Amino acid sequence: MHDLVICGATVVDGLGHDPIRADVAVKDGRIAAIGEVGKDASEIVDGDGLALMPGIIDLHTHYDAQVTWDPTLSPSPSLGVTTAIMGNCGFGIVPSPPDLRDLIMRNLAVVEGMDLDALRAGIDWRFQSFADYMTMLRGRGAYMNLGVLVGHSAVRTAVMGNDASVRKQPTAAEMTGMKRLVAEAMGQGAIGLGSSYSLNHSGWGGVPMPSTISELSEFDALVGAMGGPGRGVVEISSGPMEEIAARHGRRIFMTTAIALYNEQYPDRALGVFDACGAAQARGNELYIQITCQPLSFDFTLASAYPFYSHPAFDPIKAYDRDQLKTVFRDQSFRNALRADLRNPRPGTVFQGNWDCVVVAAPVKPENAGLANRSIADIARVTGRDPLNVLLDLGLEENLDTGLIGRFFNAVDDGVEPLIKHKAGVIALSDAGAHLVYLCDAGFGLYFLGHWVRERGAFDLAEGVRRLTSHQAGLYGIPDRGSIAVGACADLLLFDPTTVGISAPRRVSDLPGGGARTLRNPVGVHGVFVNGVRVFDGKEYARRDQGPGRVLDRFLPTRAAPLATAAQ
Repeated sequence: MHDLVICGATVVDGLGHDPIRADVAVKDGRIAAIGEVGKDASEIVDGDGLALMPGIIDLHTHYDAQVTWDPTLSPSPSLGVTTAIMGNCGFGIVPSPPDLRDLIMRNLAVVEGMDLDALRAGIDWRFQSFADYMTMLRGRGAYMNLGVLVGHSAVRTAVMGNDASVRKQPTAAEMTGMKRLVAEAMGQGAIGLGSSYSLNHSGWGGVPMPSTISELSEFDALVGAMGGPGRGVVEISSGPMEEIAARHGRRIFMTTAIALYNEQYPDRALGVFDACGAAQARGNELYIQITCQPLSFDFTLASAYPFYSHPAFDPIKAYDRDQLKTVFRDQSFRNALRADLRNPRPGTVFQGNWDCVVVAAPVKPENAGLANRSIADIARVTGRDPLNVLLDLGLEENLDTGLIGRFFNAVDDGVEPLIKHKAGVIALSDAGAHLVYLCDAGFGLYFLGHWVRERGAFDLAEGVRRLTSHQAGLYGIPDRGSIAVGACADLLLFDPTTVGISAPRRVSDLPGGGARTLRNPVGVHGVFVNGVRVFDGKEYARRDQGPGRVLDRFLPTRAAPLATAAQ
């Protein structure tokens, strides 16, 4: 007897083959048969008129903290995700010496847009080392399969403490300590190393996140500490790293603002993709994680991180609210920021297009009419300078006005060549982070609805492959991302004629009552992890223990070092 049979669905196997109508049987968490398998099963699901695909694999999440209080890892499983990778950009919560835990939480609150009170109330610190964290995950019973990157900033903080964000050069002993932590984590099941050199990654009080101030030689040494060639992947928020990929025989996945479509610089992103494609032709595996959705940033002027990479903000990043208000009133600051915006540096998030900055949540009732209007629109209607509009509104509302910056990937014709590029990997949901006004965790359903059905940029077979086996293969995740006999039964049952995501909605369900933004699935009829239903299209299954597994064994992602960048 099978544990589960899904009858009569159109099976899209994740490998790019043509869809077929078939039954799929599951036994002991794996796919046991495909075809006409009968109905001898403990659970039978009618798939007639629906499509069945492997569960979506999300390579770029920040659920490191949330998993300690919420095993469902809402909202991702409801949005079709069955496997997630955490620890991206190097901003994990482990190692976590007790005296540094509040520093870790304060930095996360800023760099990943998390509710600090929720972090303080919610994180269950039953771990200190990476090994402890993996043990906690195994006992947690999450509703998704989880892989964990060991984080550059995390190990730098653990070794250097409060100096991690202010002292560029570690001592020899500190460097040895960081390398040891990375090597140990790899031996304990880390999928790879996460890091960041982004100008836009700042922590509490505007201080840079630790990895961003380090010398590149430090990152190089940590990549070397991961082990032999092909052992683990590297994820980094930075530009191309071909020399390091070549030297260590390592597959590197980059996230960078210059690789996102920006209509002010329409050819720049494609140039970065083409450079990675050229590196691949030389045998050096560089990939870009690319979002398939318009990329937005939520912020207030009390923590205006999309502006932090402009020189005018350099001396004020660590200012408190009262100090910021004094500066924002100063005409010399306004003039300096205007000068920066006339000549923005590559890689900066905000490059001066005020049509992309939207008032999301005005504080005062008399300003309610400004909601969902751009700063440019308000400036045009009132005949005022847009920077003055932004700063004056913020000052009027004690710097608490909720703002959204829609800076990248907002034009489909510019985005399509990027998501089709051989160097591109569909990812970058940031699920678990930036919770106040945003929720991009439904990227896969959006991709199926918008890019496959509505725009026709991919057929269904290729669209599903780009969300499943493509990711699994590149990250060396065995037995996931496909519907094949013997594969793990991570499955998404959906209606391809309606699949998508809802408009965002606000809920107050974080620890301590904090608010976050969620989206609901559209057209989802069931999500199964290791053969166990976790979501039925409307509600999460109530389970004492979720069926997700901790991923700690991976296939080699590179056989041996190939050509150097110079060659």
